[in-house]
Amino acid sequence: MTYFHVLVEGRADEPVVREILQRRFGLMAETDFRVHPHRGKGILPAYPNNRPEPQRQGLLDLLPAKLRAWADLPEGHVVVVLVDADNDRGADLKAQLLDMYQALVKKPSNVLFRMAVEESESWLIADCHAVKMAYPKAKLQKITPFAPDAIVGAWERLAEALGRKPADCNGADKHEWATAIMPHVNLEHPISPSLRVFVDGLARYIAGSPSLRLTP
Repeated sequence: MTYFHVLVEGRADEPVVREILQRRFGLMAETDFRVHPHRGKGILPAYPNNRPEPQRQGLLDLLPAKLRAWADLPEGHVVVVLVDADNDRGADLKAQLLDMYQALVKKPSNVLFRMAVEESESWLIADCHAVKMAYPKAKLQKITPFAPDAIVGAWERLAEALGRKPADCNGADKHEWATAIMPHVNLEHPISPSLRVFVDGLARYIAGSPSLRLTP
């Protein structure tokens, strides 16, 4: 039996992950997984074995400390780290995460690092059908010119497609959009490449045969 501890940047990512685990894999919140939101992305500490600075509460700020704290998780428990690539190259960010993991003096055996390229809203705007199903009046011309996972300011483009000014939107709006759109996103054949990689990584663990204890 696999149990997922999923670390995400903020509350807007919760409905995204929850929908994937529940609809695609038939898992139940708390019984099979728990999503842990943070206060933004943060930055990886220079010294991952040190205590985190109290004022820093982002996902990457706290990640080394959380991995050390979960070093003795039971067999079958998997820590999933979902982080937005933003303007970074996903491969570079993943390399930094793997280096950090290797440097830890203690750590859990099963860790899955995955990037949302550019951000989790990229997964939403890649599936125009899902956006239209959730918001029939959406202006799809605001998002259709862009290739899936293109670095275009995904959440701002989504806001504009929904007739909103990005400057007037906040995390609660992003949470609302994700909650409305994700039930319609194609999870069998995801349009976003990074969403497909995320789903495939989870599937390998659920199948009980991850290729590595630490899945790159």
